Amino acid sequence: MKKASKSLVTLLTLITLLQLAACSHNNRLKKSREPEVTNKAKCIEISMQETKIELERKPTPAKEDSFATILSFGDALCHIPVFNAAYNSEIDDYDFSYMFQYVTKYFQNSTINIGNCETPMAGKERGYSGFPSFNTPEHLAIDLAELGVDIMTTANNHTLDQGFNGLTSTLQFLDKAGIAHVGSARTAEEQSAILFRNLNGINTAFLSYTYGTNGIPAPEGKEFCVNLINEEFMLHQIEQAKARGAELIVASMHWGNEYETTPNEKQYQLAKFLIEHGVQLILGSHPHVLQPMERIKTESGKEGFVIFSQGNFFSNQRQENTRNTAIFNIEVKKSGETEKVSIEGVTYVPIYVSIKEPGAEHRYELWDLNEIIRSYEAGEETWTEEAYQLAVKERERCIKLIEPENE
Repeated sequence: MKKASKSLVTLLTLITLLQLAACSHNNRLKKSREPEVTNKAKCIEISMQETKIELERKPTPAKEDSFATILSFGDALCHIPVFNAAYNSEIDDYDFSYMFQYVTKYFQNSTINIGNCETPMAGKERGYSGFPSFNTPEHLAIDLAELGVDIMTTANNHTLDQGFNGLTSTLQFLDKAGIAHVGSARTAEEQSAILFRNLNGINTAFLSYTYGTNGIPAPEGKEFCVNLINEEFMLHQIEQAKARGAELIVASMHWGNEYETTPNEKQYQLAKFLIEHGVQLILGSHPHVLQPMERIKTESGKEGFVIFSQGNFFSNQRQENTRNTAIFNIEVKKSGETEKVSIEGVTYVPIYVSIKEPGAEHRYELWDLNEIIRSYEAGEETWTEEAYQLAVKERERCIKLIEPENE
């Protein structure tokens, strides 16, 4: 028993020594691994810090500038001889499209196209008529849409020629043709619904006003039907447009004195009022002749661009300067950095309303004066020398009316 006890003690001692040795080895392994794990963690932390610094240093890509082109034209003034010349007996309907054949290309390259619907379209059953109480064949709306017109302003002195029913019919025919409209309304709700269009990322509001309606009052209870020039009302609509996020406000103004080629003091006063309160672009109509375009800066530093009168887009008028017109191209820019919207510049195409003798084919045409001059001087046989000489004279007249300071 004593020998056995001694052997057992020896065995237990050996086991204990082996356990102590194993524990010591494990501790050494653990200690040797700890720096490796710590070093890896530190490397990861440093790498993340370097990446963060690199991200902070990398500049944020600048937002690109946005650009848009607004094409604008004057009064679509449809006298009896004009729609008679558009009548096609074979189909018993009207076709005005031939009038625009030389200017169609300009309507294809712009962002949006806008003009003034000078004469109402009350429908065939009322009987088509001319001055002083116009009723234009409604097919004009279809042909303007095919030309590429997007918006027609309807606040002018002939808005109520055919009464409230004629006003509503006009808007219905424009709706059917797919042309938006501004300046007259069928309901109070329609009047208060500001017309907006997104022009390549530029949120744009369109407004329209007239000095009057040739003494024809709006029906009682329907005063909303036409937008009259009234500073309080205009300011209200401008503020509405701003509240709804307008970045550019365009106001079409039916104003001025007929056949006068210079704007009057009231036009300047209204232009400054509109610009002071946030309108950046003003498109004028009513005088039936061209008036100058001008960049105006108010005393407070607000700036806007005004085309005081764009003349007749087409008509049967023969008075001096009434056959001279232009298609205006207004370049608009929105800065990607500041988001400020500005009128970058305005160019125009001088146009002449050619009127042939009664019964002639294509009696009314809009002649592109620049193209006639270019074509003739290039030796092409498209235009006669007589047409060329007329184009040179009338283009010079257009330029003098639009830019008198450059004479």
